[in-house]
Amino acid sequence: MTKVKICGVRDVETMQLCANLAVDWVGFVFHPASPRYVLPEQARLLHESVSDVLAPSRVGLFVKADDRTIERTLQTVPLNVLQIYDSVERAKEIRSRFGLPVWLARGVKSFSDLPIQADVDRYVIEAPRQAGDDRPGGLGRTFDWTLTRKWKAPAFWMLAGGLTPFNVQEALNASSAPAVDVSSGVESQAGEKSHKLIEQFVEKARIRG
Repeated sequence: MTKVKICGVRDVETMQLCANLAVDWVGFVFHPASPRYVLPEQARLLHESVSDVLAPSRVGLFVKADDRTIERTLQTVPLNVLQIYDSVERAKEIRSRFGLPVWLARGVKSFSDLPIQADVDRYVIEAPRQAGDDRPGGLGRTFDWTLTRKWKAPAFWMLAGGLTPFNVQEALNASSAPAVDVSSGVESQAGEKSHKLIEQFVEKARIRG
């Protein structure tokens, strides 16, 4: 079954919905420029709103964060995974420093952009950042999904960028992705999750198998 991550969760009701739908991961965005930004204290309240039995794994998203920022966050909210927007070298440093699985976001424009070494625990494959973007990720932008079809991935990976309930099956069929990551594609407006769209997305992603 296709694994699903709902990123940018900011309220208790959405957290509880994700738990009830048995979503695999929820993402907390610790990047102030994002409309989905949450403080560590807010993320802790979200974590505490669902039982450990039902709780999806918690992914903390950081953009070029220093060790102290990550450390303070982990002191407040228990995270299972660190998703990093930074260099491969920095991702390795973070993994060594904190002892948690590290996912590295990789913007892809051509086949040559796809990773060939297992430098991290999982790659998040998405559209590349463009000039003028005020943040990486969560911009609703897609790329050529067929690029990953013949890619021999060196590590676990997931597809992200511009996914919605209306294109996720097409994206999965084109890319052969084992997992998907959605944020803006299940929102009624920036930073506001739509429960109906989340339910539809999870259903469509899992239909694919």
